[in-house]
Amino acid sequence: MNLRRILIVAIALTLVPLTFFAYGGDFGRAQSLFTDIKAHKIGDNITVLIFENTNAIDRSQTKNEESGNTSVSGGPMTGALDFLPLFGASTSNSSDYDGKGEVRKTQTLRAKMTVTVVGLKENGDMIIEGRRSVGIGPNTETLYLTGVVRPKDVTTDNTVDSYLIADAKIIYDGDGPSQNSTRPGIVARLMGWLF
Repeated sequence: MNLRRILIVAIALTLVPLTFFAYGGDFGRAQSLFTDIKAHKIGDNITVLIFENTNAIDRSQTKNEESGNTSVSGGPMTGALDFLPLFGASTSNSSDYDGKGEVRKTQTLRAKMTVTVVGLKENGDMIIEGRRSVGIGPNTETLYLTGVVRPKDVTTDNTVDSYLIADAKIIYDGDGPSQNSTRPGIVARLMGWLF
């Protein structure tokens, strides 16, 4: 009786790894205590946590002042022009311009996307690239990201913050009726260019 129990337990223990292999896919690699799940080679994926915030203020001030005085005077003429009386004239002018301007611009972009390692540098840094497009009705939002990531900046859960990416290029663009409606028309753009 004890031999039968030992045999059943031995068979069960033999089948457990096969079950994990059949249903878990890369279970052994992803959960191994000795395997690092962080990206380190071409083709690996990294999740980028994008949080970009820009705030710019441009102030300008111009002040011009200008003034001038002119005066002319003369006595009576002689000879054929003696009919002209004494004459005199004076003018003065001044101008004052004081102009001030301020432009404020604030932009915030928050997103989370997965990119692919497309190259490796000699020092081990990874060149990443990724594109994410989301279509809602006739509108399409596209997020494009490239840059260079140091392996030590990738966390244990295989993520990296966008501010740690060197030579980062992050482009967020949209296309569709809702984006086109916010753009000024041809006449408005022409008037803005002329004036």
